[in-house]
Amino acid sequence: MFRKTCSWIRDMGCCSCFGFTRRKPKQALRPITGLNYRISRDFLLGDDIDDDDDDNSYNGEATNTADGDGGEMQNHAKRSEEIFRERELNGLICRQFPVKESNKLIRSEDENGTKMINEYVHVRKIGAGSYGKVVLYRSSLDGKHYAIKAFHKSHLSKLRVAPSETAMTDVRREVLIMKMLQHPNIVNLIEVIDDPNSDHFYMVLEYVEGKWDNDGFGQPGAIGESMARKYLRDIVSGLMYLHGHNVVHGDIKPDNLLVAPSGTVKIGDFSVSQVFEDDNDVLRRSPGTPVFTAPECCLGLTYGGKAADTWAVGVTLYYMIIGQYPFLGETLQDTYDKIVNNSLVFPDAMNPELRNLLEGLLCKDPTRRLTLNDVAKHTWVLGDNGPIPQYLCWCKRDRLRRDNTTQDSN
Repeated sequence: MFRKTCSWIRDMGCCSCFGFTRRKPKQALRPITGLNYRISRDFLLGDDIDDDDDDNSYNGEATNTADGDGGEMQNHAKRSEEIFRERELNGLICRQFPVKESNKLIRSEDENGTKMINEYVHVRKIGAGSYGKVVLYRSSLDGKHYAIKAFHKSHLSKLRVAPSETAMTDVRREVLIMKMLQHPNIVNLIEVIDDPNSDHFYMVLEYVEGKWDNDGFGQPGAIGESMARKYLRDIVSGLMYLHGHNVVHGDIKPDNLLVAPSGTVKIGDFSVSQVFEDDNDVLRRSPGTPVFTAPECCLGLTYGGKAADTWAVGVTLYYMIIGQYPFLGETLQDTYDKIVNNSLVFPDAMNPELRNLLEGLLCKDPTRRLTLNDVAKHTWVLGDNGPIPQYLCWCKRDRLRRDNTTQDSN
């Protein structure tokens, strides 16, 4: 049995942020038109749409929509490029070794007739992303497996995802972001293959094969508290690193959280991510997957990207524990309505500390929502493991080294 709960109010001091609205009228949602029931259900969970496993196929579904002024979008795209250039000039790229860039594409076959892209031998298709397919390849040089995201530049350049942005803009931004970052809980970009004489564009990523394990507890589809805590700590560590480098992921969800053989969770798919200067994380464009969308995003207003990421973490944790989504309707509009107006429900026997954490993450008021720093210090997250280990990233280590060198020279 599930029941509505408000016992947290005494501790959190917050009422309306969880949908206990004291008979307030429902808030108006953004208008959503042109989506029939079947298409809406595909969008709700961000299900991959399968395509044929050949080199001319692509997934033409964009997982996001656009709102706001076109000039604003164009200016933001320009700002992103400028931010990257400035960081590169100032040595703020957080990688010890740069991403390999190849501007020559050689399509061939090995001695067994298997298709090859440069040094990489085709193995099998492993999925479809927002704008293209993901294929498993094996390097003929080091023997390792890599996940390669394949795109068609001509198609993406025609697929408009905002008034002044195309899907190709998103892919280019994804590459720039991943070229800047490196963290144990983030999928690593190895190489970019972009031949100006070819319509094909490839991102070579570390291959992370793994899925969530069920520890024998919870509802069907859930993984139980112990495993969920372990995974959440990795997610928070990776996302705190991103936010600390002024990057908003924009599409945190189970499909984008890969589990390595060691059990480490790595955040992947930066196709709708954004980068900002300072703490200016204001967005207007809709995020990636509707069922993980924060209430403030459903209202067609500007919203803070970091707080929206944190909400998505809450939805992900809820799903890990209960095996269901907290707010899921029959259509896209119905889902948005539930996200904005419905209250949370929990199993009667849920751990009070865990429920307190979920209530804080899924606070409908972003100004009252828990921050990632709050989450990292939460008693349920600490458990018997203590604080989440602090990661001293490359750019901070390099900055400390340069500062120490300067002090020694003086």
